[in-house]
Amino acid sequence: MIYYSPSVAARPVVVSAVDLFCGVGGLSCGLQDAGIHIAAGIDLDGTCNYPYRTNIRAPFQRRDVRDLAADELAAMWPAGAVRVLAGCAPCQPFSSYRRGVDTSHEAQWPLVDEARRLVEGTMPDVVTMENVPRIGNTPIFTDFVARLRELEYWVDFESCYCPAYGVPQHRRRMVLVASLLGDIAVPKGATAPADYATVRQAISPLPPVGHGEAHPGDSLHKSRTLTKINLERIKQSTPGGTWEEWPEELRAPCHRKASGATFRNVYARMVWDEPSPTITTLACNFGAGRFGHPEQDRAITLREAAILQSFPSDYEFVASGEPVQLAPLGRLIGNAVPPRLAAAVGKTIVEHVRTVKGTVRKIPRSTTVPAATEP
Repeated sequence: MIYYSPSVAARPVVVSAVDLFCGVGGLSCGLQDAGIHIAAGIDLDGTCNYPYRTNIRAPFQRRDVRDLAADELAAMWPAGAVRVLAGCAPCQPFSSYRRGVDTSHEAQWPLVDEARRLVEGTMPDVVTMENVPRIGNTPIFTDFVARLRELEYWVDFESCYCPAYGVPQHRRRMVLVASLLGDIAVPKGATAPADYATVRQAISPLPPVGHGEAHPGDSLHKSRTLTKINLERIKQSTPGGTWEEWPEELRAPCHRKASGATFRNVYARMVWDEPSPTITTLACNFGAGRFGHPEQDRAITLREAAILQSFPSDYEFVASGEPVQLAPLGRLIGNAVPPRLAAAVGKTIVEHVRTVKGTVRKIPRSTTVPAATEP
């Protein structure tokens, strides 16, 4: 593999990314913060259109990646840019929450192969992908890595612990980086355990709300209504505790079974002074995990879930006046790539390109760079 010489670059280069499976923009947000231009985001879910275009200020295409031709993708990058193909294929088939269920028949499995197809058809300079750690043991991932190496990419992938990257959440994600320009490595988290961001640091500045209420100044700061028995349960819960501290009459039938004794991280409160548990698509549901607020008698709000994912506190998810629906927005937030993790990856890519090319020109977020007209 031959490195490019910095002296070859007559002028600063633009690093530009297309984000496959972009969702509401967590990956794009982090890459953008690192100085990477976002050429486009692509996702089949039309509800991602508003948050993506509003926050990322980049084109959003609602379409199925399986129908995206390589020449169409190639035309999205600016002419002359260092091209980055980024994405996070839906991770549900690979999630540890599936508990050994055979998911190989599900439609989302081949989406990693779609990313491979588009890499083969466009040969971007840099590829980065993010998913759950369990994907690293699947044939579809190992085949993807093998194919990248056949195409002469330098490849590295690691399971990354998100608190080490400034994310206030106990979450692990598999991150892959690959480059045609030379050797590249997944960034190491720079935050020491003593300095991990905590739930208190992340969400304690938010004003209090009751269960079933939304704050008048932020429609996303909205909590799910609790049933009478769940309200009593959360009142009996302490931060870091379990349902075992409840009176017998509050325990669910499943808790009384031997098999239920192992599920101690449901119907529980978060702890103030440590990172939160993994924010899932059901993070606004008290019964779905340790998603109770540390002090207030309610589950966390959508805004709190987004902040614990490391989204900016003013990130817009719905247009003003539009209804805020807990389940769909919770799914989008839980599925997102934590922007701070993405920013660390983005900084690695920018530094990698700077080492190879000499100088990188950062593009203001509102700037549109002309797209290439040919693959």
